[in-house]
Amino acid sequence: MSKANTVFKATVPNARLNKANAVLHKLGLSAEDAFNLMLAQIAIHKALPFSLSLQPKPMLSPEEQADEWTRAYGAY
Repeated sequence: MSKANTVFKATVPNARLNKANAVLHKLGLSAEDAFNLMLAQIAIHKALPFSLSLQPKPMLSPEEQADEWTRAYGAY
C-alpha cells in the first residue's frame, strides 16, 4: 500500500532556518525530518511538543541551575 504525501510550504526567516539547520545537521536530521517529528508528537500527544505561555517561567537560581545540570549531565 502506498502512502500519500503532502508537500508543505512555509516561509521562515533565512537566519532562523540557517541556525536551525546547523543544529539539525549535528543531530543527523533535516528540517523536513524535524517537521515530521514535530507533527508526529502533535498527533501522539494531541498538543504541541513544547509549552506556550504568556507568563514567563521564573529564572532559576544559580543553585537550581546547578541541580538541573547535575540531574541532566551528572556531576561536574
